[in-house]
Amino acid sequence: MVRRTDYEGALVLGMRRREFVILLGGVLAAARPLAARAQQPDRARRIGALIGFAEGDREQRARTAAFLNRLQELGWTDGRNIRIDYRYTNADTERMRVSADELVALSPDLILAQTNPVLAALRQATSSVPIVFVQVSDPVGGGFVASLARPGGNMTGFTNFEPEMGGKWLETLTEATRGLTRVAILLHSKIAAHAAFLRAAQAAAPTLGTTVIAVAADDALEIERFIAAFSAQPKGGLVVLPSAAHIVNRDLIIALAARHRLPAIYPYSLFANAGGLISYGIDQVEQWRRAASYVDRILKGEKPADLPVQQPTKYELVINLKTAKALDLEIPPMLLTRADEVIE
Repeated sequence: MVRRTDYEGALVLGMRRREFVILLGGVLAAARPLAARAQQPDRARRIGALIGFAEGDREQRARTAAFLNRLQELGWTDGRNIRIDYRYTNADTERMRVSADELVALSPDLILAQTNPVLAALRQATSSVPIVFVQVSDPVGGGFVASLARPGGNMTGFTNFEPEMGGKWLETLTEATRGLTRVAILLHSKIAAHAAFLRAAQAAAPTLGTTVIAVAADDALEIERFIAAFSAQPKGGLVVLPSAAHIVNRDLIIALAARHRLPAIYPYSLFANAGGLISYGIDQVEQWRRAASYVDRILKGEKPADLPVQQPTKYELVINLKTAKALDLEIPPMLLTRADEVIE
């Protein structure tokens, strides 16, 4: 039998210790990249934004800024942990369709959609990508969601107006302008919600002593021709329904109303701020901030089908007294006291 000396035993023990240290070092070295990856933030999430306005529109810049600021408050920063791909359509329905396909092809985690025609284009492009919409009227009537409380499908968001607003706009205009007998409803032929606004206005017209005339004008040339023809007869007024086309052409519509001395009511304060007589509608900037909260919740795992469609909580009445004076109109004091803002 061969016996191991104390020296040999110590040598073997030392070798085993070195082997253990080397092995342990190798394990730790291999583990470090895994630990580093575990400590890194999740991949940047991709968001598509399909905008009904023109790129560079001064009003849209304010809405986008509000959206981005709220996202940042919620921990999302464009260029850090989210990437936003914008497409601007300038109210062009063909561009909406092409842009919708482009955004879906990028495989985004979510798409933000503005206006009814934009949402219609996205509905054709995808039934799976989550969509948060803003500035959309009557999404149930338009077939975008099953109900406000339970949208179902891949869409949810924030509405502009319920159909009854068609009658409210007509009522407010006739209250501000005594003696109106003819009121034109300027609508867009490709927005299903406009038919509901028109029906509400037609129902209210007899009690208000007016006749309602529906006019579909989808571009600047059609708008100009119609307003010139309609204003040829006296005691007329104009209700401009919400659409990206009307917003894009707002300076033209306001200028034509002033030229033909046609009192008009608009759905957003941006019209009154630009010289329109009266606006009655929601705070769009605040709606974009609220939309960021839904984007945050969906990126964190919630489903659009489970998030109820949110309706406006407040409407703003803005009256432009400078325009009223130019039209020789005296706005009733009671209406002025109800106004949220009076431009003098």
